[in-house]
Amino acid sequence: MINEVRNAVLSITNKNNYGYISPSDFNLYAKNAQMEIYEEYYSSYNKTINAENLRTSGTEYASIEQPVAEVLESFMVTNYLTPSANNIYNIPSLITTGDESYMLLKVLCYTNQLRTGTNTAILLNSLVDSTALFTTYGIAAGDIVVNLTTGVVSSVSAIVSNTTITLTSSAFLAIGNSYAIISAATVAEAEKVHASKITLLNNSLLTAPNTIYPAYVMQGQTIVVYPSTINKKGQVQANYFRYPKVPKWTYSTLSDGSPVFNQSQPDYQDFELPTEDEYKLVTKILEYCGISIRETEVTQFGMAQQQHEQPTFSMQQ
Repeated sequence: MINEVRNAVLSITNKNNYGYISPSDFNLYAKNAQMEIYEEYYSSYNKTINAENLRTSGTEYASIEQPVAEVLESFMVTNYLTPSANNIYNIPSLITTGDESYMLLKVLCYTNQLRTGTNTAILLNSLVDSTALFTTYGIAAGDIVVNLTTGVVSSVSAIVSNTTITLTSSAFLAIGNSYAIISAATVAEAEKVHASKITLLNNSLLTAPNTIYPAYVMQGQTIVVYPSTINKKGQVQANYFRYPKVPKWTYSTLSDGSPVFNQSQPDYQDFELPTEDEYKLVTKILEYCGISIRETEVTQFGMAQQQHEQPTFSMQQ
């Protein structure tokens, strides 16, 4: 979709020789335009819920809530958080999870550690420990396996024997890695607590967070999980909305002085918004272009198109 959007923008701006938009400028405008539309979906979802409560929204094909929800859910992910120190965990970022968190929805804590040890052999998609008694320990399919040496997390697929279990993905590439197995059956949703209240809660015998009712506090780019015994990777899992990936129109060669689109480049990234938002991307990018080349007509054209185009679900009032 990004190439179609760029072609439309260039066609409109070049019609009256307003000026050429370079790939670097286009990518910058594309990033901002996508973020504008992405954030509109959250306010739009609120409007659709209010419309339902006022009985002004239809059902089935006339529902305005479902399409908006489906777009938002396409950005919903679940990942294990990485501890930075003791019971302090990094919130999702490009470094820790490969994406950035826009909004945390829930934090799940797996509190029952079943077994720790060291792997004694390397077997594809398996954990081998000649000193273990996996069947006796009650290890079951679905339990979480954490390579404490590398931080890689996998889960149990099947129990082969007392000393070998099959994993859903390969987590051990060297002998002598420490591991922990955590029960997937013992899970609790942590309650978000304001930083000003956590000290009082911890000092109370009745309200102190525990493994059944854990809690967490936001602290900069980290969360602090209570009780402090929850402190290993694999014990805290976050469900959150991520930011859309930064779009990038890429090219490899020049033909007649013009860059040629090449989506095979390793840093190529298309828009992550649905196809019906293509015209909104074009009009928003045109606004930025008009400001850049100091042509009010281009800016006004983009704004006018947004007002007169048939509104999508994300623009419902």
